[in-house]
Amino acid sequence: MTDECFDEEPPEHLRYRRYLQDLEDVPAADEAALVAAVLRDPDVSMAEAAVNRHLECRAAHLLTDSAFTDWAQTLAMTIGDRPFLARRLREWCLLRAIAWDEPWTAEELTTASDWFQRTATVLLAVTSPEALSLLAERGRTRRVRNAASRRLHHSHHHRPDSIHK
Repeated sequence: MTDECFDEEPPEHLRYRRYLQDLEDVPAADEAALVAAVLRDPDVSMAEAAVNRHLECRAAHLLTDSAFTDWAQTLAMTIGDRPFLARRLREWCLLRAIAWDEPWTAEELTTASDWFQRTATVLLAVTSPEALSLLAERGRTRRVRNAASRRLHHSHHHRPDSIHK
């Protein structure tokens, strides 16, 4: 028996890579249709992983863009009731609200996923002292609490109004 049997890549891996490339190249007008097509793949886990990766790339790119809200609404309808993807999209919307100084609640922040809390502490668009303070005090993990504390400390010492005359 040769190693050739083990060298073939499973078809779902090939489809995953093709989906990622197609999603990266898709024009905005065709995005929802392509996401819906990917989500019809028989390998649900692989399809959702591809859509999640796309969602993260597109959301990060659009986070401070005025097109974010319409994009998120369209994607929410396309994703439908897929729990993981719906939650991740909601968390990107929460990151946007914090970045744009729109309303959010302490409960939303403290009950959000570990992924959300870690992302909120490193995303440059998130500068809210209130959000960072809350995560520094009540973040789920020591890593989140420490990162939020560092961001707060760094922003306090580098603000123009903190320079003593």
